[in-house]
Amino acid sequence: MDSKNDEALDIIVTNVVATFRTRCHLNLRKIALEGTNVIYKPEMGKVLMKLRKPKITASIWSSGKIICTGATSEEEAKLGARRLARCLQKLGFKVRFSAFRVVNVLAVCSMPFAVHLINFTNNNRPIASYEPELHPAATYRIKNLKATVQVFSTGSLTVTGPNVQNVAAAVEHIYPILYECQKPRCK
Repeated sequence: MDSKNDEALDIIVTNVVATFRTRCHLNLRKIALEGTNVIYKPEMGKVLMKLRKPKITASIWSSGKIICTGATSEEEAKLGARRLARCLQKLGFKVRFSAFRVVNVLAVCSMPFAVHLINFTNNNRPIASYEPELHPAATYRIKNLKATVQVFSTGSLTVTGPNVQNVAAAVEHIYPILYECQKPRCK
């Protein structure tokens, strides 16, 4: 970050996607009939189960694979996944919580300045793309962090990455690049 303008950026995690396995076969019909806050989707071969605290939605397949979405931190995702496993145990399944993994983290951040997107993409052509006819944001991919940053002209960022650390590192990586392409302030 710029030394004369040491401003802390708030990175707000809006969604954490995690997966885990139950290591047993699950009867989706039984979950749909006996479970609470459940939506059965037989055409997709899955059950959606919602928890209120932490607020997550889980897609449950008969193979025992479960995907949890909606958490706002990695810890909350793990807690929600464990609570989900406990709910399935109470329904009579021999669930063993295993192979928990955070797959994707979505976060938003706002720069203290507006960004000139055309200059930004021209300066970073191979890894940045901007198609104003298709999407109002420029896309910047950081391969070594496995992160993607959507940069809007207002200075708002939407960052996706495999974990919270990579998302924070992506924001730190892109800040000096965006600082060079900031729009002059109107007075």
